[in-house]
Amino acid sequence: MFENNKVLLKLKKKFKINTPRVEGIVKKSEKGFGFLEINSKTSYFIPPKKIKKVLHGDKIIARIGFSKNREIVIPEKLIESYLNIFVGCLKKINKQCFIIPDYPFLKECIPCSFLIKEKKLFESGDWFIANLTKHKLRDNNLFHAEIIKFVSKKEDPFKQWWITLSKYNLKRSEPKFSAKKDLLLKDITKRIDLTHLPFITIDSNNTKDIDDALFIKKIDKKYFELTVAISDVTSYIEYNNRLDKIAFKRGFTNYLPGLNVPMLPRELSEDLCSLKPHKERFVLACTMIILKNGEIQQDSSNFFLASIKSKEKLSYKNISNWLKKKGTWKPSTKIIEKQILELHNFCMSRIKWRKKNSLIFPERPEYKFHLSKNGDILNISVEKRRIAHRIVEECMISANFAAANFLCKKKDFGLYNVHSGFDLSSATQISSLLAKENIFFTPEKITTLKGFCELYKILTNNKYKYLKNRIRRFQSFSEISFKPNPHYSLGFSKYATWTSPIRKYGDLINHRFLKSMIFNKKPIILKKKILQTISDQKRKHRLSEREIEDFLYIKYFKERNFNNKIFNAEIFEISKGGIRAKLLENGANIFIPNSFIHNIRSELKFNTEDGVIFIKDKICCKISEIIKVTLVDIRINTRNIIAKPVFLLK
Repeated sequence: MFENNKVLLKLKKKFKINTPRVEGIVKKSEKGFGFLEINSKTSYFIPPKKIKKVLHGDKIIARIGFSKNREIVIPEKLIESYLNIFVGCLKKINKQCFIIPDYPFLKECIPCSFLIKEKKLFESGDWFIANLTKHKLRDNNLFHAEIIKFVSKKEDPFKQWWITLSKYNLKRSEPKFSAKKDLLLKDITKRIDLTHLPFITIDSNNTKDIDDALFIKKIDKKYFELTVAISDVTSYIEYNNRLDKIAFKRGFTNYLPGLNVPMLPRELSEDLCSLKPHKERFVLACTMIILKNGEIQQDSSNFFLASIKSKEKLSYKNISNWLKKKGTWKPSTKIIEKQILELHNFCMSRIKWRKKNSLIFPERPEYKFHLSKNGDILNISVEKRRIAHRIVEECMISANFAAANFLCKKKDFGLYNVHSGFDLSSATQISSLLAKENIFFTPEKITTLKGFCELYKILTNNKYKYLKNRIRRFQSFSEISFKPNPHYSLGFSKYATWTSPIRKYGDLINHRFLKSMIFNKKPIILKKKILQTISDQKRKHRLSEREIEDFLYIKYFKERNFNNKIFNAEIFEISKGGIRAKLLENGANIFIPNSFIHNIRSELKFNTEDGVIFIKDKICCKISEIIKVTLVDIRINTRNIIAKPVFLLK
C-alpha cells in the first residue's frame, strides 16, 4: 500500500540525507562482528551482516543507526582499503580459485584470477602476492583479486620467511653482481700502512661480515690511544653506482632468526670487505685519546685511510670467560693478551665516565632462536650482554661520538642520529608525575639534555620501575638528521654512526662524508627523501623480525606441552581487553583477557592511561609488575598466546 507513496519516499530520502555519518577504521573480531573506531575513546558496533561488506583495517564512512535499542553503524563509503597489494594463500574450490590474506582478522576467501603463467602448476596452500581489484563497498558488492607473483610452495619449510619478506616488500636474497664491475677496487688512494699493528676483531663465532677491528695502547699510564678501524666499503662502491643504488633501497642487512639477507653481495660483505684475520684490508680509521678518567679528549680524534691486517678473530664468549677466569681458552700470544686487558681497562673507564656524565644503556636480555637447517625450532635461550660485548660497544660509541664532533666542524657534512627526549607540551605532565614521588624537576629542566640525564639516573633505581615505564611513553623516537642535534637517550650532545657500513646504508653515507672532510672536498649532495627511505626500511626490518619471532613462538609452544608450567611474566601494557606481558624465560608476548583477571566483571576497572587495573577500587596490578602465569591457548590464526594468572588477581 505504501510502496508508491511519494510523500513517504521523500521523507525516507530526507531522513537518509540528514542521518549523521562518522569516519573511522574497521576492527573485526573473531566472532563475526566488528567495530568502527573513530578515535581511542569512541567506537561503534557493526552488526555481522554489515561487517561482511568491509575488511579489517578499512577506512570508511558509515551511517549511524539503531538496532534493538543499540546504536550501530552501517558501512556506506570506502575511503581507503586496508588491502591493496597483499600476500595470501591460494584455495581451490570446485575449480574456482580464492586467495586468503595472511593477516590476523582477514580470513575472507577472495575470488581471484591469475596474471602469471603456468597456473596449473599451483595448488591449494601455495602462497602469492595479489592485488585487490574490487571491493564490496565500492564495486557492486564484489571482492576480487589478481594474483601477480608467486611467493612459496606450501611444503617449503621456510615459507613463513618468504611470506613475511614479501609482505613488507623486502628482498629474500643477496644482490646480484658482476664480478668484472662490482668486485673491482675503485679507490686506490694512498693509505697509511698499519699492517704491523696487532689489530683484533671481536664477534660471534659465526659472524662472517666483520666490519670493525681494534687496537689500543696505554701511554705513560696516563691515557689510552684507541684506534677503531672500519672496513672501507666505499673503496668498492662508488656513490650512485649500481650497487650503491641497491644498497640505498635495501637500507640494511636484514637479520632474521635462521636467515640473514645482506645489503651487499656476500662476496663483498663476507669476503673482500670483511676484516678477516691475516688478510690485508683497506679501512677508514679513527684514533682517539681517552684520558684515565674515561673522557675522550676533545679535538684529539684523527680520521684517516689505512690498511690493516687483523691478527686474530676473537669471540665474545671466549674473551668474557677468560676475563672472568672461566673455561680453558686463553689468548694465543702475549701481545693479544695485552690488547684484551687494555681494552678491558679502557671499557671500565668509559663506563664509569658515562655513568657520571651521560647515560648507560639499560641491560636487557636478548632471546636467541636455535633452529635446524629446515627451520624447525629447537630451543630459545636467553643471552645477556657480557663484558666482551661491552668492550666492543664502548669502542663503537666512542668512535661514533668522535665522528659527530669531527663532521660538525663543517656545515652540511654528516648524517646524525638524534633523539630529542621530551617536548615541552609533555614536560608539565611529567613534572607532576615526578612530584607525586617526591622527585622535583621543572618542565624546562626536563627538556634539557642535562636535566634528562639527571632524571634517568634517578629512575634507574628499581623502586621507580613503574614510574619509569609511565614516563617512557612520553619520549620521542630516535631519528636521523642532517643537523647535529643531541641524542638524549645516549646522553650525548651529538652522535653519528659510521661503524657498520657493511650492514647499514646510513653508515656508508657517513664514510663518504668523513672522506670528504679528510681530503677537504665538497660534501656529497643528498636529497631529504633519503632520510625517510632509511627510516621506512628500518621500520620494515623491525616489523619483519617481530613477525617471524611471533610465528616461531607460536610454533614453539604449539609443539610442546606447557599447560602445567608456571612462567614469570612482566606486564608491559594494560588495555580495556586485558593485560599484555612478556615471559621472562623466553621473551614471548602473551595476552591475559580480563575474564581471567577477575571473575566478577563489574568489579574490574582499567585505567589504560596510567597502566593500572583496579578490583573493587583497589589496585590489583600495574605495568612493570611481574606476575606468575600459565598458558591456556595458542591461537594460530591471530598469532596470540593466551595465558591466565596462576591465581585470580585480588
